[in-house]
Amino acid sequence: MSDLEEEYRLSYFEDRGFVRRECTECGAHFWTLDDDRETCGEPPCDAYSFIDDPGFDESFELNEMRERFLAFFEERDHDRIDPYPVAANRWRDDVLLTQASIYDFQPLVTSGETPPPANPLTISQPCIRMQDIDNVGVTGRHTMAFEMMAHHAFNAREEVGEQYAYSGEVYWKEDTVRYCVELLEELGADMDEVTLIEDPWVGGGNAGPAFEVIYQGAELATLVFMQFEQDPDGDVEMKDGNSYSPMDTYVVDTGYGLERWTWMSQGTPTVYEAIYPDAIATIRDAAAIEMSDDEERIVHRAAALAGEMDIDEAEDIEAARADIAAEIGVDVERLRDLLEPLEAAYAIADHCRTLAYMFGDGIVPSNVGTGYLARMVLRRTVRLADEIDLAADLDDLVAQQARRLGYSDRETIREMVTSEVGKYRETLDRGGRRVRQIAEEYADRDEPIPAGELIELYDSHGIQPDTVEAIAAELDVAVDVPEDFYARVADRHEQATADRQESGLPYADRLGELPDTDRLYYEDQQRLEFEAVVLEVFEHEDDADEDRFDVVLDQTRFYPEGGGQPADHGTLATDDRTVSVTDVQIQDGVVVHTCDADPGTGEFVRGQVERDRREALMAHHTATHAIIHAARDVLGEHVRQAGAQKGVESSRIDLRHYEAVDADDRRAIEHRANEIVRENAIVEINWVDRHAAEDEHGFDLYQGGIPAGEEIRTVQVCEDVQACGGTHVARTGDVGAIVIRSTERVQDGVVRVTFSAGRAAIDAHQDADRALRDAADTFDVAPESVPETAERFFEEWKQRGKEIDRLKEDLATARASGGSEGDIVEVGDERAVVRRMDADMDALRATANAIVDDGDVAVVGSGADGAQFVVARPEGSAIDAGSVVGALADRVGGGGGGPPAFAQGGGPDADALDDALDSVPDILDEQIAAQSPD
Repeated sequence: MSDLEEEYRLSYFEDRGFVRRECTECGAHFWTLDDDRETCGEPPCDAYSFIDDPGFDESFELNEMRERFLAFFEERDHDRIDPYPVAANRWRDDVLLTQASIYDFQPLVTSGETPPPANPLTISQPCIRMQDIDNVGVTGRHTMAFEMMAHHAFNAREEVGEQYAYSGEVYWKEDTVRYCVELLEELGADMDEVTLIEDPWVGGGNAGPAFEVIYQGAELATLVFMQFEQDPDGDVEMKDGNSYSPMDTYVVDTGYGLERWTWMSQGTPTVYEAIYPDAIATIRDAAAIEMSDDEERIVHRAAALAGEMDIDEAEDIEAARADIAAEIGVDVERLRDLLEPLEAAYAIADHCRTLAYMFGDGIVPSNVGTGYLARMVLRRTVRLADEIDLAADLDDLVAQQARRLGYSDRETIREMVTSEVGKYRETLDRGGRRVRQIAEEYADRDEPIPAGELIELYDSHGIQPDTVEAIAAELDVAVDVPEDFYARVADRHEQATADRQESGLPYADRLGELPDTDRLYYEDQQRLEFEAVVLEVFEHEDDADEDRFDVVLDQTRFYPEGGGQPADHGTLATDDRTVSVTDVQIQDGVVVHTCDADPGTGEFVRGQVERDRREALMAHHTATHAIIHAARDVLGEHVRQAGAQKGVESSRIDLRHYEAVDADDRRAIEHRANEIVRENAIVEINWVDRHAAEDEHGFDLYQGGIPAGEEIRTVQVCEDVQACGGTHVARTGDVGAIVIRSTERVQDGVVRVTFSAGRAAIDAHQDADRALRDAADTFDVAPESVPETAERFFEEWKQRGKEIDRLKEDLATARASGGSEGDIVEVGDERAVVRRMDADMDALRATANAIVDDGDVAVVGSGADGAQFVVARPEGSAIDAGSVVGALADRVGGGGGGPPAFAQGGGPDADALDDALDSVPDILDEQIAAQSPD
C-alpha cells in the first residue's frame, strides 16, 4: 500500500457505491460507479465520446457555464469573489502569471499569515499557462488562456491555537468530492462514465492527494487537498522523491476548467469552436481556409482522437498524427495538410485572447518578466498568421477579444499590438545576418544548429525557429527544433527574480532575540525629535576598517531605508556625547541605526532627525505618487510603476509604457503633476484591512511593493492610492513644485522619469536657466533663439566636416598623381608607388585608394604617430598587401597585416620608417619570386 492510498478511501465513495480500479492501459488507480470498467477514461486510454453527443443536458456558452458554476456554490454557502489579474506579480513577488485560482491566495493566505477574503469561497479565475503554448491548436483541448472555476476552503488544525489568521475546519475531502458529483449530476452527466483518477499533487514545497475528474474522455476538474509541506524528516514520500510532513493549515484547492465544461455541453469537434466560434470564423475567412464536405468529415473524425496529440505526453507528435491517420483511413500527408492551417487558426484565436488578458490587465511588452512573455506570444501569433497568409489585422482580432472580456481601454491595446508587430518586423530584418553567421559556423563543423542556440536566438533577437530553418537550408545545415520550443523559452522567464538577499550582518541571530522597534515615524511624520533607550549596540569594522556601531533602540523616528526611499540621517545624544546616525535599516521588525560612536547600551538618548533631508525625501516621495497619477492621465491607464528611487536632489520613477515619452508628453506629465501640487489636497494615510483595500482599489495598490499582514498602510495622493510605507508631506502643496529633468527609455517597455521636487526643483530650474543663458551668451543671441541657433551651427559643422573629407580625398588624388619617378618601383609586370607622407591614417588610406584607382600598387608610410603603413593593390595584382605590411611593420618594431587587397599596420620606431620604405623593392621582389615556379 502506498503512503497515500488510505488518503483516497473516503466514506462518501463507500456510501455512493464507488469502487477502486487499476487502469489496464496506464496502471493508474481510479474510482468509478461502473463495476465493469477497466480503463481510467483519460486519453489515450480512452477516446472522447462527447463529440457530436454532448455529455450534459443543456448547451452552455462560456458566460452561462460560469454563472451556473458560481451560483451552484453560492447556494452551498460559498461567497463569490471577483477574479484577480492574470499578472500575478501585481500581488506577489515569486511568480509572473496567474496559473491557477490558488495563486490568488499564495503565499499569505495558504500559510495562514492573513485570512482569505471569504471562507469558503468560489471564483472563476482567468489564468495563463505558458507551458501549454506548444499544445495549443494541436490537441483540440489545450488553451493557453483559460478560466479556472474553483471553490476553496481554508482550514487550520485546532491544536495549533491562535497563531494563524483562521482556525478550524470548514470542510475537507468528503464534501469536496460530493460537491463535484452533485454538480455533474445537476448538469445531467451519466455518472457511470465519470472517473476520479488518483494523482498526487506536488508544487511550491507543498503537496497532497488529488483527484482528476474525467468524463467521456475529458478532464473536467482537479480536486487537490493541500495538506503536506516539504520536510527532510517527514514520513510521507511524494512522487517528486521528497519527504513531507502534515501542515498546520490544510486547503481545499479545486480547479474546474470553464472551457472544458462549455465544450462538454456543446460537443463541438474541438474546444476552440465552443469558446471562439466568431474568432475562428473570422480567421478562417481571412485566411481562405476552405474545405469540401469530405475534408470536413476527415477533420471531424480526427478531432475525436486528438487527445493523443499531446506534446507533453506523445513521444513523437508526427507518429501520433500518423496513428490517427491510419485509424481514420487517410494518408498522413493529406491529414497534415488539412489540419495544420486549422491548428494555426485555433492557436491564433487562443493567443489573441491571451494577449487581450495580458494587455487588458496592464502588462506592457518588454524584454523582461511578464512583458517578455506577452512579446513571445505576440510574435508567435505573427508567425502563425504569416504561415496561413492571414488577411486580417492582429490588432483588430486582439481588440475583439478585449471587448468580449470587458476591457475598456481597447485603443491602447490596439496601439500596443501595432507597435509590437512593427518592432518584430524590424527585428527579423536585422536578425537575418546573425542567423546566417551561426549557420555558417555549424556548416563548418558539419553539425546541426542545436536547440540551445535556437532559444538564444529567439531570446536575444526574436528570431523564430522556422526563419532559422529557412536560412540554414540554404547552407544545407540541419536545425534541431524541439516540439516544446516555446515552452522552453517561457521557462527561462516564468519565475520572477524577486530580490531575497539574506542579511550579511554577523549578528543577525541576535537581532531575532530583540523586540520589534516601536516606529514613531508613522505616528507623526513631521515630528523629528524623540527619546529612547538603547537596547543593544553591535560593533564591527566595515570595508574601510573604520569602527562602526549598529544601535538598536526601543523606539525611533528615524525612517529606515525601504520602498526606494533612503534612510534618514541625524544624531543620538546622551548627557555625555552626541553620535551621528549615517544609515538606518530594518530587519524582521528591528530598526538598526548605524552610528559613528557607541552611545552606550542601556543609555537614555535624545534622537534628532535631520530636518532638511527628511523634508526633501518626503517631498520627493509624494511627488513620485503625483507623477505616476499624471503619467496615467497622459499616457493611459496601462501605465504602472516598474521601480523607483527617491533622493534629496532628484528622484526617478520607472514606468511601464510601450513607447518612448516624447517632449510633448513629458511637458504634459509635468504640467499635470504640478496641477496636483497646486490643488493642495490632503495626503491621506490610513491603516486598512487588506481585503477591503483590494476590493476598493484593486491590485494597483502594490505598485511599490507587496506588504505582508492583515492590515496595510495606504497613501492617497489625489486619486492615486497605493500601499506605501514611506514618509510624505501633509498636503500636496507642501511639495512646492515638480520639475521633470529627463525621460529616457531604459529598456523595452520601461521609461525612466527623473525629476526634482521642492527646493531641489527650484535648483534644477535655475541650473537649466543658467545653462541656457550661458549658451545664449556663447552664441551671442537671445535665450529663446538658442535652439534654432544651435541647430544651424550643428548643420554647418556637419557640412564643414563633409567638405574637409572631400578636400582630403582631392589632396590624396593630387599627391598620388604628382609623385617623382623615384617613387615608382617596377616589379615584374607590375608597378608600385612608394610614398612617405606624414599624415593621419585617414589620409594614408585615401592616398592609397587614389593610387590603386590609377592601377598601381600603393605602399604609403607616415611618421606622424610612430611609423604607420597602408598597402593596397588593384584588382588582378599578385601582390599580397597583408604580407607586405607585416614585413614593413616588423622593421619598425611593430606588427600588422590584413587581407591581400588592403592592409595596414605599424610600429613605434619612426626613425626606422625611411629604411623600411627603402626596403619595399626587395620585399616585393621576394614576394613575386616566391610565387614563380622553380
